[in-house]
Amino acid sequence: MFNELIEKLKEFDTVGVYSHIRPDGDCIGAQVGLCLWLEKNGVQAHAFNDDEVPLNLNWITDYFPVHEPTPKLLNDCDAFVLVDGNTPSRFGSYADYIEDNPKPSYMIDHHPDPDGCFDISISVEEASSTCELVFHFFLQEDIGQIDEGVAKSLYTGIITDTGSLQYDSVTPETMTIASELLRRGDFKPNEVAERVFGNKQLKQLQLLGRALKTVKLFENNQIAIMCVTSEMLEKTNATNEDCEGFVAYPLSVAGIKAAVLFKDLGGGIKMSLRSKSDLDVNKWAREVGGGGHKKAAGAWHPGPLKKAIKDVIDIGAKQLVKVNES
Repeated sequence: MFNELIEKLKEFDTVGVYSHIRPDGDCIGAQVGLCLWLEKNGVQAHAFNDDEVPLNLNWITDYFPVHEPTPKLLNDCDAFVLVDGNTPSRFGSYADYIEDNPKPSYMIDHHPDPDGCFDISISVEEASSTCELVFHFFLQEDIGQIDEGVAKSLYTGIITDTGSLQYDSVTPETMTIASELLRRGDFKPNEVAERVFGNKQLKQLQLLGRALKTVKLFENNQIAIMCVTSEMLEKTNATNEDCEGFVAYPLSVAGIKAAVLFKDLGGGIKMSLRSKSDLDVNKWAREVGGGGHKKAAGAWHPGPLKKAIKDVIDIGAKQLVKVNES
């Protein structure tokens, strides 16, 4: 599976690597890791994202810079690789560019239902993260190429996409890969964890305090919700990025099977859905035009907030009936 893409990528002089819009630890870690692999194997690489890298992940770009795509840089590329997303629409300007400038395009991802438009796809839904998949490029070609930058980038993606190795997507192979990254990168877990999770600003905690007051339980205390509004952001001088990880708090309530974070920030309601049961939030999210994984998904509702909550809880209640009957 990996050998075909490895050999193909080595045929190009310059490859552009895109990470998805609103980037997270897995997509940035995979992007930087793959760009380092390309350059170690004689291929010039450019890393692109339409959005800024979050502050808690910006240190990863010291190992390889991520740029906003420009016509000149895009035209320099002979081919593109999209990481941690499986449809062009997840990658912002890439979708428009590739339509007008057809070039070979490849995909590395672990989400379900991939688009069939790519020349070669590495799509492994069972993988804990896209970074776990990028590790195999080094394993197949030369594992000795894993240095500190590669190891910390890929390790970041794995721990952020697995809840610090707590989710049920973690397998013995995931743990083996994490161990190998620690060994070859010669670092300890806290060196990454503190930079990713331990640098919150006061405004984030103030925002979280307001959001926690909105937590409510539904369906016999099986579904929990939390809300963040534009008014909360304004009063705490926070931003949408400061909501990262908030959905874990309602999900942590005892007895809860799934949780939803509703963000009413203007232009509709964005939602993050999480499950710690057999309730499939990917199916749930798809009923409102979203999608993702069985345990983690996202969706959007036109609003207003009160209607979004009712509609989404109604869908979740139907999903619960199926789960409870099985």
